[in-house]
Amino acid sequence: MTPKRPKDWTPEEKLQAVLEASQLPEEDLGAYLRKKGLNESNLKQWRQEILGALQNKVSGKKSSGKSAEAKRIRQLERELVRKDKALAETAALLVLKKKAQAIWGDEDDSIPPKNEK
Repeated sequence: MTPKRPKDWTPEEKLQAVLEASQLPEEDLGAYLRKKGLNESNLKQWRQEILGALQNKVSGKKSSGKSAEAKRIRQLERELVRKDKALAETAALLVLKKKAQAIWGDEDDSIPPKNEK
């Protein structure tokens, strides 16, 4: 049986080879690699690919959580802007009310109470 070239291996076969090689003692690794027609660099590359794929899968799940968090943050920022505008409007109305009172005085002072005749 002729061993396959490393680029012809399926992902499942690569994973199996990496797992088998990781369980072998160092002195048996060379014989295993010769039997499979591989180099140690193939195993290292495949191991990195497997770890990279797992990290992308984990970070993909987190990104959906982050997008939910980002959505919540945008919602809170919009609410904060709305409340800031309402506060600024209220402050402007209070300033205008004070200016009107300063110009025309209190309405209560100029109108005599109804009880006094």
